[in-house]
Amino acid sequence: MSRNSRYHSKLADNRAIKLKESALTKQKHDRNSFTKTLNSGLICFSMGIAMGLPHSVLAEPSAGTEIPAGTTVHAYDISSGPLETALNQFANQSGINISFDAAHVSGISAQELKGSFTAQAGLNRLLAGSGLEPVVQAGGYVVRKPVTTTNQPATLSPVNVIAQTITDPTDGYMATKSYSATRTDTPLRDVPQSITVVTRDLIKDQNILSMSDVVRYVPGVGISQGEGNRDAVIFRGNNSTGDFFVDGLRDDVQYYRDIYNIDRVEVLKGANGMIFGRGGGGGVINRVTKEAGWTPITEISAQYGSYSQKRVAVDIGRAINDIAAFRLNAMYEHSNSYRNGVDLERGGVNPTLTIKPSAQTKIVLGGEYFTDNRVADRGVPSFGATFASGSIPGLVASGRPSDTHRSTFFGNAANSPTHTNVWALNSLFEHAFDNGLTVRNRTRYASYDKFYQNVFANGPATAQDATGTVAIGAYNNGTQRDNIFNQTDFLYTLNTWGVKHEFMTGVEYGRQVTDNLRNTGFFNNTATSVNVPFFNPLASTPVTFRQSATDASNHGVVEVVGVYLQDQITLHPQLKAVLGLRYDNFETNFLNNRNGQRVHSNDNLLSPRAGLIYKPIETMSIYGNYSLAYVPRAGDQLASLTLTNAALKPEQFMNLELGAKWDIRPDLALTAALYQLERNNVIVPVPNDPTRTMLVDGQRSRGAEVGLMGRITPQWSVMGGYAYTDAEITKTQSVTAQAGAVVAQVPKHTFSMWNRYDFAPWLGLALGVVHRSHMYAALDNTVLLPGFTRLDSAMYVRLNKTLRVQANIENIANIDYVASAHNNNNILPGAPRIYRLTVVANF
Repeated sequence: MSRNSRYHSKLADNRAIKLKESALTKQKHDRNSFTKTLNSGLICFSMGIAMGLPHSVLAEPSAGTEIPAGTTVHAYDISSGPLETALNQFANQSGINISFDAAHVSGISAQELKGSFTAQAGLNRLLAGSGLEPVVQAGGYVVRKPVTTTNQPATLSPVNVIAQTITDPTDGYMATKSYSATRTDTPLRDVPQSITVVTRDLIKDQNILSMSDVVRYVPGVGISQGEGNRDAVIFRGNNSTGDFFVDGLRDDVQYYRDIYNIDRVEVLKGANGMIFGRGGGGGVINRVTKEAGWTPITEISAQYGSYSQKRVAVDIGRAINDIAAFRLNAMYEHSNSYRNGVDLERGGVNPTLTIKPSAQTKIVLGGEYFTDNRVADRGVPSFGATFASGSIPGLVASGRPSDTHRSTFFGNAANSPTHTNVWALNSLFEHAFDNGLTVRNRTRYASYDKFYQNVFANGPATAQDATGTVAIGAYNNGTQRDNIFNQTDFLYTLNTWGVKHEFMTGVEYGRQVTDNLRNTGFFNNTATSVNVPFFNPLASTPVTFRQSATDASNHGVVEVVGVYLQDQITLHPQLKAVLGLRYDNFETNFLNNRNGQRVHSNDNLLSPRAGLIYKPIETMSIYGNYSLAYVPRAGDQLASLTLTNAALKPEQFMNLELGAKWDIRPDLALTAALYQLERNNVIVPVPNDPTRTMLVDGQRSRGAEVGLMGRITPQWSVMGGYAYTDAEITKTQSVTAQAGAVVAQVPKHTFSMWNRYDFAPWLGLALGVVHRSHMYAALDNTVLLPGFTRLDSAMYVRLNKTLRVQANIENIANIDYVASAHNNNNILPGAPRIYRLTVVANF
C-alpha cells in the first residue's frame, strides 16, 4: 500500500461496509443474474474483496444509481504528476471519497486539472489516457480498470448491502482524530489538549521499533534510561514507567514494548486523570493495535542492520466471510549491539478476529504473546562530580560522563540478564442502538512475568587513567503481575434548545495482583560492592544473590472502581466546551512477606477536566484547559506503600494549558501550546526534624511546544517540532534535591524534524534532525550531560508492485552523544552510525 494514500486506506476501511445476506432474498432473486442484483442494491467495492474476487470484477452501477455531487461544480488546482497524489488532491479539493487500488495507479501519471468542473467531468479529465475509469459507488467513486466480458463473473449470489462510512483517523504523517483523548469520535482540533500521534506511515518510514523510537520526534517528551530493563518516558518534566496503555486500557508493567502489531501511537500530554484514571500526571502513551478487516493483507518484511541486527515480521489479514475477518501479526528479532556484550532477542504473535453481525454491532477479540530477552545495560559512570550540602542551584556542574569509548561496559554483561513474558487477551464489544445510544465495552487481561539482574557501576570513576577505579554493585528483581481491566462507555448525543451535547459516561473496574522480590548481590559472598580498574571495568568476581535487610518481598492487591461523566457541548458553531469529572476508589492491600506486616490504603480521587474551544474558522481552534491527575502512594509500580506514607494524600498533578491548532490543509496541521504543570503533595522531611515528613508543592514545569505534521507539498511530508521546558524543584526535598534545582534529564530546548520527499512514485528520500540542549543527570545537578544535534536519513525504493526496499541510517554524522540516563552513574552513550536495510513484500 502506498504511504500517501488516505483514500486507498478508505478503500481498505470498506471492511466497515456490512454485507447482510438473507436466505429469503437468495430464494427470491436469480442467482445467475449479476445485473439484476446491482440494479436492486447499492454498489459495494468491498463485496468483491470479501468474496475473494479481483477488484476488476465489479460491474457498472445502474442508471438509477445516484452520482455523488453530480451537478455540483468544484474548483480544482491539480498539476500533472503521480496519479495517486493527484487523486488525493482531487478528494481533498472536492470533499468526495475516492477509492482505488494502489497497484492499479502505481507508476501512472495524471493529467493537469485546473478550473471548475463537476466531479465526474473532473475525474474523466484527470484520468485521460491512464487506462482507468471512475465508477460511482455509495458515497463516492472508485477508480479502476474497465470491466471486460472476459473478466466479468458469470454469476454472483445476490446480497443486500448496508453501507457505513468510516473515516481513517490518519492521513500520511497527520492524524485527524484520537479516540482515546475523549473516547468519542472527535477531530483533534476540537480536543483541548496537546496530542501527538505517530501514524502508521511514520512508523514505517522511520523504522520505529521501540518506545524510544516513538518519542524521538515528539515535542515535549523525552526518554529515560530505565536502568536498561524498561521503558521510562519523561512527560513535561515528569518521569513515568507506568503510564502506558493499549487501546485505552492499562499496560503498566516495566518492560520494553515493541511496535510490530501497532497501527499508531498516541502521545497525550498533561494531566489525564479524567480519561485514564490514576497516574498520567505528565502524560500518557496509548498504543492502538492493528485490527482485522475485510481487505486482504499479506505483508512480509525482513530486516538486516548493523551489529548483526536481524528481524522478520508478517502481517496477514483475510475475510472469513461477510461478517467475520481474521488478522495475524507476528515478529522475531535477534540483534547484537554497539555496547560490548549486549544483545537482545524478542518475538511476538498477535491474532485478532473481528465480527460484524450487523451494521450496528462490532466485536473484536484478540490475544498476544510477547517475549523480550536482553542484557540490562546501565551505561557508563560519571567523573568529577562533587556535591556539598547547601550548594547553590545554578552553579556550573563539575561532573560529566566518563571519557571512555561508547562500547565500554562497566560491570558484567554476561551476568546482567533481563527477560519479560507477556500473555494478554483483549476484547471489544460495541453496539449502536436505533435511539442514538452507543454502548462500548473493552476488557483486557494480561499476565506479566518480569525479571532483571544487573552487575553495574554504582559509583563514579575516581580517575580516568591507570590509577582510576569504579565501584560495581549488583542486585536482581522479579515481578509477577496479573491485570484485569473492564471498561464500559455509554455515548449519547442530544440537542436541546440549539445546544448540542455529546455525552460519554461509564464505569471502569480494575484489579492488579503483584508479587515482587529483590535480592542484593554479594561479591565473594561477602561484600555488596567491588572496585574494578577504570581501563578494564569488567567485574569478574563471583556474585551470589540473596536478600539484604532492606530488600523487598511483597504481595500487593489493588482494586479500583472508576465512574466518569463527560459532556462535549457545542454552544455555538464557533464555541465548544469539554467538561468532565471522574471518581476513582483506589484501594491497596499490601503484605510484607518478610515480617508479615500488612498495610492498607484507600484513596478517593476526583479528577476534573474543563476545556473551552473557540474556532474563528472551521479549520482552526484556540483552547484553554484545566485538568488534574493523581499518583497514589503505592506509586507507578504499586510497590511504594509503607506504614509511614499509607495515610498521606496522593501526589497531585495540575495542568493548565493554552493552545491553538490549525489544519492548514486537510493533510497538514500546525499546533502550539503553553502550559504550567504543578506537582503537589510531595513528601519532604520537616525542617530541623528529619524523623518527620510533610507534604509540599514540590515541582513545577512551564513550557511551550510547537508541532508540525503532514504534507508541505504532495511530495514533501514532515513531522516534528520544538519544545521549551523549564522544570524545577520548588521546595527542598532532601540534601540532594534542593529548591531551585533543575529536574533531572529535562533539557530546556529540544527540536526535531523528519522530512520525506518523493522524487518519483518509486523513489523517496528522508532526512531527520534531532537537537537537544544540555541537561542534568540527577536532581543534585552535579553531572551535566552535553547537548547534541543528530542527523538521520532514509531511502525508499519501490522495485515493482510487490517489492519495496527501505534503507535507514541513524546518526549519519557518527557523532558522540549521550542518549539517556538514569542517574549520575548510569549514563547511556548514543549509538554510532547505524544502518538498517528492510525488504517488504506485499501480495
